[in-house]
Amino acid sequence: MRMRKATSALVGLLLAGVAATPAEAETVRSTQWHLDAMKADDIWTISTGKGVTVAVIDTGVKPIPELDGQVLPGKNFASPSYKGDERTDHSHHGTAIAAVIAGNGKGPGGADSAFGLAPGANILPLRVDFGGDGTAPFRSMIQAIRFAADSDAKVINVSVGGINQSDELDSAVKYAVDKGKLIFASVGNDGNEDVIWPAATPGVVGVGAVDAKGVALKESQHNRYVDVTAPGKDIISGCDGGTGLCKSSGTSEATALVSASAALLWSIHPDWSNNQILRVLLNTAGKPKDGAQRNDYVGYGLVRPRIAVPTPGDPGPADVYPLPDLAAAASPAPAPAAPGGKASPAPKPEAQKSGSDNGSALPWIALGLGACLIIGGAVTAVVIQRSRR
Repeated sequence: MRMRKATSALVGLLLAGVAATPAEAETVRSTQWHLDAMKADDIWTISTGKGVTVAVIDTGVKPIPELDGQVLPGKNFASPSYKGDERTDHSHHGTAIAAVIAGNGKGPGGADSAFGLAPGANILPLRVDFGGDGTAPFRSMIQAIRFAADSDAKVINVSVGGINQSDELDSAVKYAVDKGKLIFASVGNDGNEDVIWPAATPGVVGVGAVDAKGVALKESQHNRYVDVTAPGKDIISGCDGGTGLCKSSGTSEATALVSASAALLWSIHPDWSNNQILRVLLNTAGKPKDGAQRNDYVGYGLVRPRIAVPTPGDPGPADVYPLPDLAAAASPAPAPAAPGGKASPAPKPEAQKSGSDNGSALPWIALGLGACLIIGGAVTAVVIQRSRR
């Protein structure tokens, strides 16, 4: 089976006991540029995501101080050879993603630390298999999606992906969407047009990454499965519970920020459907700079909770999915045309699709350039020290 490696440069990790210098006297929050860009402080006067649970399908979520009281009992779908449970995270990837979503800004002993975009949200950890070669059995991902669909989680964050597809994955995603869930998944970090699942699965919102200027990262995949984007460059978060933090880049982090944006909106509109939440996120997104309704680099645009939360506008019909992929998958007819545009043929998978799940290993990769899970790549240590006040 063809394998895919995560291209990594990064990544920030974890040195304890290093004394802060005067230059480091700034707060951790002041270094989180993405929260400034997204106007998080203004948003938090309206919503923090309280009452919304985000399922994180990843490498596990450690209940670090930055997530104190927010990590709910989840489920471990990893094989017995992977020690621990869903609150065990040997790579720090899933923990970092959860902290980007819901970090509370408090480290050990209440020390200053990093915030997530939706600090009032809860996290449902769903751990899937990861091996040293970057593989995870296909079945664990499908099981995790179905478990999340049957849970109280409203949002499902999938910052991992693979190069193969199956009918069982399609079915699991459709089941979750029909149960009222919103699924966001990373589109990949190879900087090419290759297709990554589940981001390309009908019913999943594919997320790309941009920098501080709103330009797509060169590592972010570009293809028709990019639906939206969010900041994904130099994202600082809690990740291990010690005195260090993680600084990472990639579509993993961007996906976490889109999931957090959905949680912020759903918290203040609990009666809205998944379709309405997604429609508002799409309608309030910053559109592509080339004037197109969408393009393959940023999708329909940059998610802007600073607009969506205070001024959501009309959420539209509750029972109509706002993206064309589900309708296209259900019919061989041409996909619905965008307003003022021409209909296009129904999307066809561009990578190998297997007809059934036989439990064999499917390549899954953690889609953060360096968020502490390095598969087939070198690690460069970057010290991120909490400020001491």
